Amino acid sequence: MQNDAGEFKCSASNRIIGAKDHASIQMNVAEADKVTGRFNGQFKTYAICGSDDSILRLAKADSIVSKKF
Repeated sequence: MQNDAGEFKCSASNRIIGAKDHASIQMNVAEADKVTGRFNGQFKTYAICGSDDSILRLAKADSIVSKKF
């Protein structure tokens, strides 16, 4: 199987995630409507290798989580 999409990079460190890196994850975080709190059909995709602290930092930068969290 060939990867036609190109390299897969970590959202936090911008390092290439290898095919054998079994500790890496990719997750979609849903965006919610500010008034109703319901899913608005959009999401942010994060690819992380290494630290789970990076997920919180990226979510704060994208205003998914409050900066005061």
